[in-house]
Amino acid sequence: MTTAPERTADLYPTRGATEVTTPRQDPVVWSEPGAPGPFSTDELAGFERDGFAAVDQLITPEEVLAYRAELDRLVTDPDIRADERSIVEPSSQEIRSVFEVHKISEKFAGLVRDPRLLDRARQILGSEVYVHQSRINVKPGFGASGFYWHSDFETWHAEDGLPRMRTVSVSIALTENFDTNGGLMIMPGSHLSFLGCAGETPKDNYKKSLQMQDAGTPSDEALTGFADRHGIKLFTGRAGSATWFDCNCMHGSGDNITPYPRSNVFIVFNSVENAAVEPFAAPVRRPEFIGARDFTPVS
Repeated sequence: MTTAPERTADLYPTRGATEVTTPRQDPVVWSEPGAPGPFSTDELAGFERDGFAAVDQLITPEEVLAYRAELDRLVTDPDIRADERSIVEPSSQEIRSVFEVHKISEKFAGLVRDPRLLDRARQILGSEVYVHQSRINVKPGFGASGFYWHSDFETWHAEDGLPRMRTVSVSIALTENFDTNGGLMIMPGSHLSFLGCAGETPKDNYKKSLQMQDAGTPSDEALTGFADRHGIKLFTGRAGSATWFDCNCMHGSGDNITPYPRSNVFIVFNSVENAAVEPFAAPVRRPEFIGARDFTPVS
């Protein structure tokens, strides 16, 4: 395990007295033009422009069944439920997320190392990568709550100490994503502006924010401005499809009041050249199962 480097200059101020918008200071695609990898030149250009890239079938139907069985095993295991890495719904007390699944489960550990994921992450970030965060998200039917609008990077910068926007997420659908069961929504192009949110970060904010976001939440006025400029894209697709998206995309998802569950595995790759330092806008860093401090490259 490597140690955190020294604190660097804060390029993206947040959690101050007022909201502040900062133009992006970093590339979106970090690899050199023409660098080999699974994404085509056009796909990378679309990712740079919009902040996301959809892959119709990243894993096969047979693999979907195996990963979904593993998800079901994890969320019904009483030992996993009792683990601090499991987050439960405030109302139903059902498991909402299980973090650090690539360390809990050999099955998901293999997925993190899969070249279909790893090579795409390296291609976007232009370097070797490590896992900053992994989790499974469970949205059963009939009332599972959504995730309010936010930029992941705002939280990872403020509370985990990621210095630069050199981080990419992939969400792999393990159930079909309809336009009605609480799918992922992204504002295309929003990744090019950093919205620094107002308000101080409470100590141990993660204990509340993983159930319902509060600190780091944009104002209604700011979100309206972003939506007016960028629009909103809703992602649908069959099980096995995937959405890659930049760390600074403004995104969220609605409640699922349909009978049809929506579950996914979510993996965050960070460049080894962007290792976390001390938090930029929080009194203490979040636990390592949420924001990793082991910067060993995935291989």
